[in-house]
Amino acid sequence: MSEEQLVRGRDRSLAWLLLLGGAIGFTAAFVLVVEKIALIKDPSYVPSCSLNPVLSCGSIMTTDQAELFGFPNPLIGVASFAILTTTGAAVLAGATVARWYWLGLQVGALLGLAFVVWLISQSLYVIGALCPYCMVVWAVVVPVFLYVTLRNAAAGVFGDHVADSTAVRVAVEWHAAILVAAFGVVTLLIGVRFWSYWSTLI
Repeated sequence: MSEEQLVRGRDRSLAWLLLLGGAIGFTAAFVLVVEKIALIKDPSYVPSCSLNPVLSCGSIMTTDQAELFGFPNPLIGVASFAILTTTGAAVLAGATVARWYWLGLQVGALLGLAFVVWLISQSLYVIGALCPYCMVVWAVVVPVFLYVTLRNAAAGVFGDHVADSTAVRVAVEWHAAILVAAFGVVTLLIGVRFWSYWSTLI
């Protein structure tokens, strides 16, 4: 199999991730927008994702962190995930995506990951609650960043010297382990932070 065929194969796999992950992320972000509007209309409203003292969207929606840029964070997700879904559909339809677009997608994925890491830290150690729909968004952003980065690195978007590096080849080969490790770290942090509550359910 030629290198070009490998790149096309990776692009199609990534396209499915962008299409499906984008759709899932969009749905979660859209529901959060709807819940936020309901909460604005009625401050006593209890969001559908407020399930217990730990899994409590309501506790998060009323914080400053929920409107980092002066408007509800989920609006960013609605726009961003729509772009991911559209990109995935376009690639699957056979569209040729320019290098500059992949670089733009890379920047967006990096900013998304940075935002998610910040939100995780705020949820765990400042607010002290978790939003189930937000966690769905986290679960989409992490693999999107990983696989967009691996695709771009292997395809030479960052330069041929990067594509030919041992680090990239190892990362591509062990991509599943990297993803599992990332989710494992977040799961461990959540387990430790809220162990006092989880232990009461055992």
